[in-house]
Amino acid sequence: MNNFLILGQLLYSAYSPECTMSASNEESVQELHAPNSICFGCGPANHEGLRIRSFRTENGLAMRFDPSPEHQAFPGMINGGIIGTLMDCHGNWTAAIALMDQSGDSQPPCTVTANYSIKLRRPTPFGHEIKVTGEVIELDEDRAKVRMELISDGKICAVGEGLFVAVKEGHPAYHRWN
Repeated sequence: MNNFLILGQLLYSAYSPECTMSASNEESVQELHAPNSICFGCGPANHEGLRIRSFRTENGLAMRFDPSPEHQAFPGMINGGIIGTLMDCHGNWTAAIALMDQSGDSQPPCTVTANYSIKLRRPTPFGHEIKVTGEVIELDEDRAKVRMELISDGKICAVGEGLFVAVKEGHPAYHRWN
């Protein structure tokens, strides 16, 4: 195969909407529980957003993300705001699924970020798949504290923790996943 054809295929895949989606045919927690969500980071219905896809693991949730050229801060490195969005949304879903499992409900409560912090340990390189994991480290009746880790090119590039809280009817975000 010639180099121009390979380059063309790479450029097409980099700009294709599917590039941010996992190759899995399995439904993500976002697609299963919030298919109409327009959240920039995790909304399946936001075709201009990141549209992360998180899946259950033994210890929480995991996701993979293939960044596009527009996600760079400067040539070769991913923007810190994109990193923050990936970790925030993924952590939020990790909490929501844990709260759903704890209560025995079939749908997760709508959760919002109360706070989160991220430590950027090294630049996150462009051109590599990003993996984010989320694990609940504290679980109460209506909130969960989640530890998150972002890995790219086999290296931990960012770590973080967040507190995510289930909201009640009357809160502006209460029906945001419907």
